[in-house]
Amino acid sequence: MTSPPPLSGIRVLELAGLAPGPFAGLLLADYGATVLRLDRATPETHGPNPPQPTNDQLTRRKSSIAVDMRSPGGLYFIKALIPHIDILIDPFRPGVLEKVGLCPKTVLMALNPRLIVARMTGFRRDGKYAQMAGHDINYIAVSGVLSMLGRLNEKPYAPGNILGDFAGGGAVCFMGILLALLERGRSGRGQVVEANMVDGSAYLGTFPRLGRKGWSWGGERGRNVLDGGCPYYDTYETKDGGFMAVGSLEPHFFDALLKGLGITKSDLPGPREDPSTWPELRTLFTRLFQTKTRAEWEKVFDGTDACCTPVLTQGELEEQGYDQRPIVTLRDTPSLAIVANVDKESDVAVRAAKGQGAGVEGEGWDENGLSPSVGGETVLEEWVGWRRGKQFDVDRGGLVLKQNSKL
Repeated sequence: MTSPPPLSGIRVLELAGLAPGPFAGLLLADYGATVLRLDRATPETHGPNPPQPTNDQLTRRKSSIAVDMRSPGGLYFIKALIPHIDILIDPFRPGVLEKVGLCPKTVLMALNPRLIVARMTGFRRDGKYAQMAGHDINYIAVSGVLSMLGRLNEKPYAPGNILGDFAGGGAVCFMGILLALLERGRSGRGQVVEANMVDGSAYLGTFPRLGRKGWSWGGERGRNVLDGGCPYYDTYETKDGGFMAVGSLEPHFFDALLKGLGITKSDLPGPREDPSTWPELRTLFTRLFQTKTRAEWEKVFDGTDACCTPVLTQGELEEQGYDQRPIVTLRDTPSLAIVANVDKESDVAVRAAKGQGAGVEGEGWDENGLSPSVGGETVLEEWVGWRRGKQFDVDRGGLVLKQNSKL
C-alpha cells in the first residue's frame, strides 16, 4: 500500500527568488513538503485583490505570504515564525540575510537549532567573483564547463540555463537539504547548506574533466566522442526538417545503424574508430538522413538497438499527451503526482512512477504562477494557528505580529 510522500510534514519557508531557489522548493513540494514562499510586501498584497503573479513559474503546490523583512515589524514576524519551520531557502547574494538581521548562524539557528538554512548562490562565497552579479552563463563559464560545450571552430555554446541554474544549482541545493535532513535525524541539529552553481556545475562536469587526459575528451572542443565531434554520436536533419539523434557508440549498435541506413561497412570511408574518417562519414550520414522524413526514419529504427531516436519537441510531446513525471520514482512512498487520474493506472510500477494524489492544473505543461500573499494565511493557521486580527495584522501590505500577541 502506498504511504505518504517522504517529505510529508516538512515545513519550508522559501524566500522569493528566481530559478534555482524556487526549483529546490518545487522538488521539496513535489515530495510532500509544505512550501510557503515569502514575497516582498507591496500596498496590494494581503488585500482584497491580490497583485498579478510574479515571474516565478516554479510554484506548483506553493502558497505565499508577503512580509517586509527590512521593517522592524516584518523582521519580528519572520523571527517568530522561524521556530516553527524545518527549512529556509535563501536565494540571495552573500551578506543579504546578515544585513537585514537574519544571520543564519547567530540569529536563525539560535531561534531554531533544528533549522536547515539552504543558501543558494551563483558564484562561490569566496574568491574574486563572490560579490559580483552573474547569470547561469557566467557561473558555468568560470566553472570550466562552458569551455567544453560547442561545435568545432565555433565559440562556446551555453545550453540554456539548464546546467547552471537547475542541475548545478537547484537540484544540488535539494540534494544538500536532503543530506542535512538525514544528519538532523541522527544528531537532532540543523545546519547551513551552502550550494553554488559554479561548484555544482563543475561537479556535474566530472566525467569530461577527467576525460581530458584520455581518449574520450582529450581533443579540442568539438573534436571528441561525446561533444559533437563523432559522427555516430550526433544529430541529423531529415527530409522534412526534423532531426534524428544518433548514439551508436558500441560496435553492435553501429551495425544496427548501418542496417537501418541501408549501407554496409564497405560503404564507409574507413574504420569508424579512425577520427580522420569522421568528416567524410558525417557527410555520408547527413546525405542519407536527408532522404527520408523523420516519421519514416522512426519506422525504420523504432524497436531496434541502433540507438537512433527522433528529437521530439516540447510542443509535440504536449500534443501527444506525454505525461510529466516526478524526477525519481520511490515505489513505496511516491512523489505527489503532476498529472491527473493516476489512480486509474493499472500497472503498479507505472503508477508509482507517475506519483500519487490528484495531480495539478496544467499537468506540467502550464503554470499560472503564484500571486504574492495568496494562500499563505491558510498555511500559517495550519502550521502555528496564527490568524489575521489575532496574532498578526497587515501593515502596508506586509504581515506583522500584533503587539502582545499570544504565540
